[in-house]
Amino acid sequence: MTGLDRAALLEAAGYVDRWIAYRRQQRDVPGLVVAIRHADELVLCQGYGHAHLDPPSAMTPEHVFRVASHSKMFTATAIMQLVEQGKLRLDDRAAAYVSWFKSDVTLRQLLNHAGGVIRDGLDADFWRVEQPFPDVATLRALAPDASILPPNSSFKYSNIGFGLLGQVIEAVSGTPYNQFVQEHIVRRLGLASTGPELVRDVLEQCVTGYTGKVLGVPRRGVPTINTRALSPATGFYSTAEDLCRFAAAHWFGDETLLSDAAKREMQHAAWTIEQSEERYGLGFIAERIGERETVGHSGGFPGQSTRTLFDPIDRLVVVVLVNTSGEDGRAGPLAAEVVRCIDFAQRWPGGSSSDLARYTGRFANVGGAVDIVAFGGKLFGLASESDSPSKFAWELEVIDADRLRITKCGGFGYPGESILYERDAGGDIQRIITGGVSMYPEPIFRQRYATEPHWRPAAFA
Repeated sequence: MTGLDRAALLEAAGYVDRWIAYRRQQRDVPGLVVAIRHADELVLCQGYGHAHLDPPSAMTPEHVFRVASHSKMFTATAIMQLVEQGKLRLDDRAAAYVSWFKSDVTLRQLLNHAGGVIRDGLDADFWRVEQPFPDVATLRALAPDASILPPNSSFKYSNIGFGLLGQVIEAVSGTPYNQFVQEHIVRRLGLASTGPELVRDVLEQCVTGYTGKVLGVPRRGVPTINTRALSPATGFYSTAEDLCRFAAAHWFGDETLLSDAAKREMQHAAWTIEQSEERYGLGFIAERIGERETVGHSGGFPGQSTRTLFDPIDRLVVVVLVNTSGEDGRAGPLAAEVVRCIDFAQRWPGGSSSDLARYTGRFANVGGAVDIVAFGGKLFGLASESDSPSKFAWELEVIDADRLRITKCGGFGYPGESILYERDAGGDIQRIITGGVSMYPEPIFRQRYATEPHWRPAAFA
């Protein structure tokens, strides 16, 4: 896809804002932040829910998250900076710079996870905050057992491999990894709330991460932990706005960090990933969402889930940060749906939606909720509780002041049927009827069912 209509983008961002707030509440997710950036404009950057549950504290866009494997994009950027300076080559053996790593694995293979290196080591309960992350001595002790599969035989994700890349950066630059990325990436971009490892100064800005509700066990707050030698793989912290700025530096035409040639090489998907629709380049995940090719990275830290998607051609970035690691709060599917909503709205640019406001809103009954929204002068029905409301949208047309026709929807729905509006004397909607079933505006639904459902006739006795 090329080019974005700004009016359609703003309509999509407005719906994303409402849908994310509703979905967070319905899934009982502690909190999240969503950001959308296009060109130089931060179209949306909003917090939802809570950064901390006990005592409750509202989530804000300024809150800091552990963005975990986003760190790999920073590390890959640092490696490519050294490549462009002529200090190393991608096809050099890692052992040429880290003498205690006895392997033929190349830097390129570590960057694209094709080195066959063990994922997290032989004792990885640091992911459950039950022991410290490995230090360099632990990496060295692991080195003889690090190679599990032959290089270039398959994609095999490895945090240990990126820990080794951090050691390469230190050896080549003569600077500790954390200091190198601070000087050459973080400060160069002016990322005020980003760094490769948590420091005491930012602890007050950090969210509390929460576990999922596994086997009925309630969510638990997860203490923070330093990542030590795996900082190049998973140590970074950041905010949604800072991640938008970092992603923007990887759009084509911005050479603040790297040349366009280097960025193309990093973003080119060299490997498919078994049991996934994602592909992998050099420290970057590539994913096709609808008709849009995106790159970026996910992140999973104890109690937190994060995802950045960006289009380097259309200069679009979507960031979702969630403070739970449970399946009910994964950031990846949310970020993908934000992209789909943006592209859905782009299909109807240029129209005016102002005269359609009399039909729009969220309507519910005890069976679920639906959003009637306007994009580009057209009306659509979107299932509020769906994981992908834009994917199964109803197309609607105006028949008269109080009637819509469903012109397109799934065959199990109500194609060709009407949606009828009932209003009070002031014109406010009191009820809609779709498929013969009543649905109520959100405030009326909440009041109507505040105590108990209006069952009629009485239940069978």
